[in-house]
Amino acid sequence: MPAPSLASLVAPGTTAVVTSEVQNGVVGDRSALPELAAAAAPVIERLAVLCGAARAAGVPVIHATASRRPDGAGSNANARLFLAVRRSPVTLLPGSFESEVVPALGPEPEDLVLNRLHGLSPMAGTDLDPILRNLGVTTLIVTGVSVNVAVTNLVMDAVNHGYQVVLPRDGVCGLPAAYADAVVDHTLSLLATVTTVDDLVRAWTTAPEDPS
Repeated sequence: MPAPSLASLVAPGTTAVVTSEVQNGVVGDRSALPELAAAAAPVIERLAVLCGAARAAGVPVIHATASRRPDGAGSNANARLFLAVRRSPVTLLPGSFESEVVPALGPEPEDLVLNRLHGLSPMAGTDLDPILRNLGVTTLIVTGVSVNVAVTNLVMDAVNHGYQVVLPRDGVCGLPAAYADAVVDHTLSLLATVTTVDDLVRAWTTAPEDPS
């Protein structure tokens, strides 16, 4: 059985774009991870294009952000990553500038923003799954940061929940870049359809061929 075409995979009505942690305190002006923010700068430009095209095509855009209360209630403390976040001078307080989506991506009024206090993936720490099912979504376009942890978790969680996953490789990043590329090539490509932002935009803007 041949693989479905990209256009059929990302058809409006059954597709959503999910951005992971594309927020001021992670990849924006108040980043706790300056090296990641620098690597993500061109990715944010591409995501602005992708999100604009998705909205124009009627594809929902969902921003998944992460934050932590001052007392840490409800947040993990069982991995070195979480301990590093606790020590950072940049706090990701709920409702703060640092927890907000970067301005280049809006969010626009029609977008959804789902914040989490727990876990490494928006699929585990929010109502993302039931919201997607309520929207009739069967394909996720996974974007954002980082390939090291959250993006890879989200891809695997989405596959385990039965979704098709599409990954624009210029819409994600991680550190070091060579490692992130290797993860995309040797792990995520086994789980998701790897493509580019331009190919996704074309899929939404090119009229289908007349079968006659």
